[in-house]
Amino acid sequence: MRVTQYPLALTALALALGLGLTAAPAFAERDLVPTLERSFNVCPDRPTEPIWMQDIPLRQAYQRVLVQDIYRAQNLEPIVETGNCDCEIRFPSWDAAEAMFRERHTSDERWEMLQVSDGYNRRANDVRPAAKDICDAAGNW
Repeated sequence: MRVTQYPLALTALALALGLGLTAAPAFAERDLVPTLERSFNVCPDRPTEPIWMQDIPLRQAYQRVLVQDIYRAQNLEPIVETGNCDCEIRFPSWDAAEAMFRERHTSDERWEMLQVSDGYNRRANDVRPAAKDICDAAGNW
């Protein structure tokens, strides 16, 4: 009969697991449940997305993403152009992005919207570092 070489290690492992399982509820007590409430540390009065975008069917989510990308480009570019990061510039109304979508893209095919979305996303990403520097200095990033 072979003698177990690690009885102490097995006992320590069992004890650690037991303590870990009893200590787990202490961590679980923190309130980590996500909510649907909007709360922002910066520019808390920013406008909400239009209702139609929030209620869009999943199969048409690419339309929502396109409007979001238009909005992002339209709000980062003026920050760099003006050197100003007031909340009204950083988070303008959704009207201009919505109008751009309706005037230029509503009749586009899905693949065309995805291409256009990529273009707006690239525009926003190009100016993002400069916009971030300006907004960091203003305390609005």
